[in-house]
Amino acid sequence: MYRAVALAIWRAGIDLKDEEGISKICNSLNIRFIHEGNSVKLYLGEEDVTEAIRKPIIDLTASNISAIANVRKVVTRLQRKIGSQGPLVAEGRDMGTVVFPEAKHKFYLDASLEVRVNRRFLERQKRGESISREKVREDLIKRDYQDMNRRLSPLRPAKDAKIVDTTKLNPKQVVEKIIKEMEMKAQCLE
Repeated sequence: MYRAVALAIWRAGIDLKDEEGISKICNSLNIRFIHEGNSVKLYLGEEDVTEAIRKPIIDLTASNISAIANVRKVVTRLQRKIGSQGPLVAEGRDMGTVVFPEAKHKFYLDASLEVRVNRRFLERQKRGESISREKVREDLIKRDYQDMNRRLSPLRPAKDAKIVDTTKLNPKQVVEKIIKEMEMKAQCLE
């Protein structure tokens, strides 16, 4: 959702220091998720922006705007509204600490820097981008630093989150590990 806001701000040409302009955009956005077959698409107004939000410029823009109080307030309100509509799996850098602090299950996925760099590099190559692994590494380090050191809702695991090191796991193994943790937790509560 922060990426959708970042895309709208970037397209509008609003300076990232213009908090009033950013707030105006935030308060006028219509962001929603729509299930299409087996996938979920992110819409900004009537436009499917699922792919557009994956541009490299949006990575850093999203990180920058996520430090703005009104942006966080608007996005958190939207996220909670979606969460109130029924069970969901939410991913994001403050889901367990800020948006859904009362969630029954919280997982903090992590991996070594080099594995994360490789995953992002391959993802960007698959999208047809021409980028060096070193540039991906620099961008990832910068974004992590910004997110971990922002004043509002810094990136950190929730106190009650289970930390899952995905360094040596593929996506299927990550899901299996999470499901196993949830099943173990359910058995302990019985």
